Amino acid sequence: MNQPRLPDLQPLRTNNSATILAGTGLWVVALVVLLIVRPGPDHQWWIWTCVSGICGGLFGLWFVRRLDRGKAPDEREPSPDTPSSAESTGPATATSPILPAPPVPPTAP
Repeated sequence: MNQPRLPDLQPLRTNNSATILAGTGLWVVALVVLLIVRPGPDHQWWIWTCVSGICGGLFGLWFVRRLDRGKAPDEREPSPDTPSSAESTGPATATSPILPAPPVPPTAP
């Protein structure tokens, strides 16, 4: 049987820059901890793993921002100070908003 096709899902709007900055920040924290603790000679590669993670994060940040410059303003990732479209339009549900009850006419004593 042929069923009607459901509409295509829209991609999620994410803040890629914040995600990349958080990951890069974690690599920086790991590097600082390793520089304080000073791992043994067999584990010096841990430091270089953190350095390469930081470099990869900086490259990812540059790349994502470069991609965002090429997008139309309505396709760009939401900035933290402006509400996203989901917040401004409300939840995407089929329920109607709750309306207040109509006023009750006064009764005669």
